[in-house]
Amino acid sequence: MRCPFCGNMDTQVKDSRPAEDHVSIRRRRFCPACGGRFTTYERVQLRDLVVLKSNGRREDFDRSKLERSIRIALQKRPIEQERMDQMISGLIRRLESMGETDIPSKLIGEIVMEALARIDTVAYVRFASVYKNFQAADDFDKFVSELRPNVEPDE
Repeated sequence: MRCPFCGNMDTQVKDSRPAEDHVSIRRRRFCPACGGRFTTYERVQLRDLVVLKSNGRREDFDRSKLERSIRIALQKRPIEQERMDQMISGLIRRLESMGETDIPSKLIGEIVMEALARIDTVAYVRFASVYKNFQAADDFDKFVSELRPNVEPDE
């Protein structure tokens, strides 16, 4: 592993332990050349995924991009970091186990929305507002009204 500080190729592992509910390994590393310490994570990757964008472009799947969008949706919500990490790992395992290497971005968005709906309604609406490209307050109102069960008004 290359040292991020000095570029030395000969770094040493000082400590390894399971992370993210045993789906990855956290390693503390040390560079003997500059004395720098840093952390790396190793995850199992079943297959290389390619995202098929709605405009026809193909893009390598980027875990950090998925993580970033989910973290933005869950920002300032009472969801623990560990639960968020488990959800992200579960989503990626689900995508990898689908058997396809080319996955439409629309399908990824639907799977993320489904997962967010189960853990936090506010995050679900936030994500949906970007995913479905809400343009006005009426778009929010219509979407949220679909979430509410039909209640008969008192007469």
